[in-house]
Order: sequence, then structure tokens, then C-alpha cells
Amino acid sequence: MPIQGNLRDFSTTQLLNLINLSGRTGVLRIFEGVPTGDKDANGNEKIQPGKERAQVLFRAGKLVYASSAGQLNDLIAVLNKGGKLSEAQAKVLRERAKGTGDKALAMRLIGANYVNRNDIVACVQQYVLEIVYSVMGWNREPFRFEENVNIDAADRILVPIDLQNVIIEGARRLEKLEEISKHIDNLDLCLRFPENPKEKYAGVHLSVEEWRVVQFVNPKNTIRQIAKANNMTENDIRRIVYGLEQAGLVEIVRPTTTKPPVAASSKRAQPQVVQRQVVNRLIDKLKSLS
Repeated sequence: MPIQGNLRDFSTTQLLNLINLSGRTGVLRIFEGVPTGDKDANGNEKIQPGKERAQVLFRAGKLVYASSAGQLNDLIAVLNKGGKLSEAQAKVLRERAKGTGDKALAMRLIGANYVNRNDIVACVQQYVLEIVYSVMGWNREPFRFEENVNIDAADRILVPIDLQNVIIEGARRLEKLEEISKHIDNLDLCLRFPENPKEKYAGVHLSVEEWRVVQFVNPKNTIRQIAKANNMTENDIRRIVYGLEQAGLVEIVRPTTTKPPVAASSKRAQPQVVQRQVVNRLIDKLKSLS
């Protein structure tokens, strides 16, 4: 019998704990929440399942695969996001490998010396984890966990991951994500470079994902558009933009407002003031080195 409900009442963390402790095999599907206009017994708005947003697979209580409806999930996308394939290589392979399953493609890529087995395992694992960490931040979506499902039916590369570590790391990320989400509360804002960007980027070592975001920094591109162009989740883009901003490498373009400024004693305003002071100190330090 499937387990189903809403993440508002039974969180992703609780689901992962249940699957881990009971050693279950199956698939967890999470859907868009569609309000019905009615209220339940607790006075909360009833929500029915809409389109599928994410799918997470388990074998004997271990996480083995995850995919998101909002991004590409094939092996080419996974290796591209993991920095093992360039954009040009991914484009060529996508044309040449049409109709080729992930397992067969993996053998071809290994044989052609594009990647090795460890590269594939590491990239798939990281890709799956980022999706699950993102899902752990959802709190109102309907879900359904089904057992007696052949998780090997589709041509996927499954990598077993211990759920206990996922739960611990996910909890840590949720705490940090709450802080980041308050700071970057609107993905329709744009980014720009600070003054003298070449000086600030000199000697800076950025990850592959950070460089991809940097390439799209332009006052005409919103954070949401940059995320879509790079096949990133909302949590991914928030985390990367936050890190770049805190380092003084990009600035968020916020609209001017005629509203009176919030009092300095406001608890909501204080973190932003402190963060801006940190960025200013970094910029001043970089200028002093020029």
C-alpha cells in the first residue's frame, strides 16, 4: 500500500528516515500543489497533486537516484554540470547520442576517454544529492511513495548513497538556506559586476557552476533566467549568487523604493546591513591591493 500525503504534515526528512529505518525499495514522487479552495479538519487549505516535480528512487533503504522535472536529467547534463563535459562537448554529444540510454552512453564515453568510471559515479552522486537537498526544502507539496516498483526498468545509472549522511547534511543546509532565502527573496532581480571587476576576479578560484553564473551576469538577465540557462534549481542559484555577492564579486540590482527606510533596530534589516559591511570591507581590501 503506497504512503501518500503532504509535506506540510509529513516532511521529506521524516520520509527519508522512514525509508532508511525500514530498508524500503521504491520511488518517491513529489508533485506540484494545486489549491482546491476547500479547508481540511485543521483549517488548512486542501491541496491536490498537480504535475510531478521530482522523483527519488531507493533500494533497500539507500538513495540511488533522483530527477527533477525542472531540469535535464540525462547523463550528458549530469557530466556537464559536474564539469566533466564542456558546453561544446555536451552539445555535440547530445546530437550524436540521440536515442542512446545512459548506461550505453557511459560505456561509449569511457571507451573514448572522455571520462572514467569514477568521474561518472561522482557526478551522478553529486547531481542526485543536490536534487534531494533541494527537495528537503519543500514544505507544502503532495507526495506518494510506491513500493513494488521496478526501479531498474528505466535506463538509469544508480549510485547507492547512505541516507543517514544525507539527512544530517540536508538539515545543515536547510538552516543555511533559510538565511540565504531571506537575503535573496526575489529571483526576478538582476545581477551586475562591481567597479573594476578584473581586479576583483584576479587570482580568484571559482567552481565550474560559479563561472557559469558569472558568464550570464548582466543587468538585463534576472537571477531566474540565469538559473534556467544553467539548468539549476532555485536553491542552487540562490546559494551560488549568495556566495559571489558575499565575496564582492557580483552585486544584486534591487529596485529603488520610495518607502521610508526601516529603523536600524529592525531585526530583519540588521542581517542585510551586516552583510553589506562585510562586502564593503572586502572591496576596500581589494582596492588597497591594486
